[in-house]
Amino acid sequence: MTAELVRGQNHPLSQSRLEIRVSAGTPVVTVAALGDEDGRIHGTEWVAHPGAPTRPGLEVSRQAAADHRLAVDLDALADTVHRVGVLLALPAPADGPGPARFGAVAAPFVAVTGLDGTEAASYTITGLEAETAVIALELYRRQGAWKVRAVGQGYAGGLAELFTDQALPQARQLADSIEEAVTRSLARSVQAPPPRPSDGDRSRRTATATPAHHPDQGTGTAPQGAPGPVPPAYGGGPAGPPGQGGPQPAYPAGAAAPSAAATGGPIDYSHPRRQSAAPPPPPPTAPPAPPGQPARPVAGDATGWSMEERLYNQVWGMFEDLARTTAAYRSAVDFAESRMDKELEQTLSDPRGRIGGRADAAREAARARQAQLVDRAREALDRDLAQLVAEAEVVEPALPPAYARWDNPVWHAYRVPMEIPMALRLGDLRLPEADGIRIPMLLRLPLERGLWIDSGRTDALDESFTDTHDMRRLALETAVTHAARLLAVYPAGEFTVHVVDPAGSGAGSLLPLTHSGVLAAPPARGAAGVADVLGRLTQRVDLVQMALRGGAADALPPGFDPSQQLLVVNDFPHGFDDRAVNQLRYLADEGPAAGVHLMLVADREESAGYGPLLDPLWRSLLRLTPVADSHLADPWVGHAWTYEPPLVPPGSQVLQQVLTRVAEARRTGRS
Repeated sequence: MTAELVRGQNHPLSQSRLEIRVSAGTPVVTVAALGDEDGRIHGTEWVAHPGAPTRPGLEVSRQAAADHRLAVDLDALADTVHRVGVLLALPAPADGPGPARFGAVAAPFVAVTGLDGTEAASYTITGLEAETAVIALELYRRQGAWKVRAVGQGYAGGLAELFTDQALPQARQLADSIEEAVTRSLARSVQAPPPRPSDGDRSRRTATATPAHHPDQGTGTAPQGAPGPVPPAYGGGPAGPPGQGGPQPAYPAGAAAPSAAATGGPIDYSHPRRQSAAPPPPPPTAPPAPPGQPARPVAGDATGWSMEERLYNQVWGMFEDLARTTAAYRSAVDFAESRMDKELEQTLSDPRGRIGGRADAAREAARARQAQLVDRAREALDRDLAQLVAEAEVVEPALPPAYARWDNPVWHAYRVPMEIPMALRLGDLRLPEADGIRIPMLLRLPLERGLWIDSGRTDALDESFTDTHDMRRLALETAVTHAARLLAVYPAGEFTVHVVDPAGSGAGSLLPLTHSGVLAAPPARGAAGVADVLGRLTQRVDLVQMALRGGAADALPPGFDPSQQLLVVNDFPHGFDDRAVNQLRYLADEGPAAGVHLMLVADREESAGYGPLLDPLWRSLLRLTPVADSHLADPWVGHAWTYEPPLVPPGSQVLQQVLTRVAEARRTGRS
């Protein structure tokens, strides 16, 4: 029976090999600290954290995530270790959007289980307010036996204050190294999927993800891009169905509509932004399946106000299903290995069983049981993967251009859209256990963070691929592909692309953009060109910010371009001085809210010469690669996903055809 602990309560532990599960409503950092009999941490080598995730008897997650699984082997701990503290911390707000204190999120939940899944004790950490780090619980040794205690001690000063309170001499240095490791992982993280229902059957799931605003909705949230006629920001708040009762009166932002009580009429308790309670049309139904067979998948079976939103939710559902079934398989394999090791250890610990055929028979039996458990886990994984493959086969052809691969026939009938889509496909994601399944990587629009296309070497490259010029060319071609897709999914004239190529080294790769005429101006060259483009975009952000803060969005200068702006920088930081780098950091931080976005093509190692000056810029951008690389982590279970860039098929003219239509629509002013 599970012991539900309260603060200060303890409970005995009957197993030595444990798993500690952490669930939080937001990505958190997990740390495990070893202590002596007095609870003192003797040095940084006594702490397992994302920068050093393994210690003798301990293993923690390498990145911040909403769910964690920590492995603890009490028998493998040194004799001098008498305490194991499980610490949780919020990533620094400067590393990206997120809460600044535990009081702003759901209470974290921590559970201690055996390797067989049996839960020994659990603890919900309540009562937190301004704390940013907390000692969740503590495993401690008392008279030769181990127990778990619920602690719940929080610290407003974060991990640095927590380690200082634990008398660790290198408290600040260790906290900084953990923060650096976490920011590196956040720069390589997939956008969090929308929340899922508790029901695991996605064929019957409900609308749990935040619905997108319908294009016909009368009112919306404050725009996230430039002022003027801006499409509503997807995911900005609760959505209602399309207005069906004709035009509705609009009121200033932040002001409430006049109440019916003040005018003497009946009080209307309906949501002020929902003019109709009509539910969305039902999703398509799957054809009947043969008896005893699972239901056949169908494209768009998720909920939503449009087929686009249904497909978006369905793609993220496939992402979660693949992550979930892979996590279950890995956990089962780890349990089988641990069980076999324990059985072999017990066999060898008996002197009478070390000789003769008895020991051989015991070893063979342990290996057979391990193989049986792994086979069962693989059967379950293969069954789930077969269902996902069948679903991908019907979903991929049904995707709209913004979600589709470049080889999808939907691009042959491409027309410039009248409104922006919910999201954009930046490539594909896969896991090694399911190499045949590719999940579209969708990023919500408008963009909330810029992109860093890495032109340096990656761990995925073999020894034969060493030409740095080829890597830079591939990186810029990938950036051109992303920019072309952004131009293709926005209405005509609502997305503008600027290119900075200081040395002119990317002229060949930029040909699709320059020859089609979709750029706002020819690529800027030299330090003077860099300064000119950055100065104009920085001034634009300043003007928009002043207009929005002053509530005078209509008072912008005549001829002001209200479209979304993208700055593509090649061969960064060549041609950039300290002033230009600071302007770039300003655009990365403040630009998205004003409709200015960044896409940098750079080698992280070559950019390291700027030192700490570039660290905030690196952390604020989403790192992508021009080649397949297992560097992206999800904030849900922390898998290392292999990212594959969206490549145009060799010899295909689809990219040039799409850009030609975009340029024609911009010239004629129509979509």
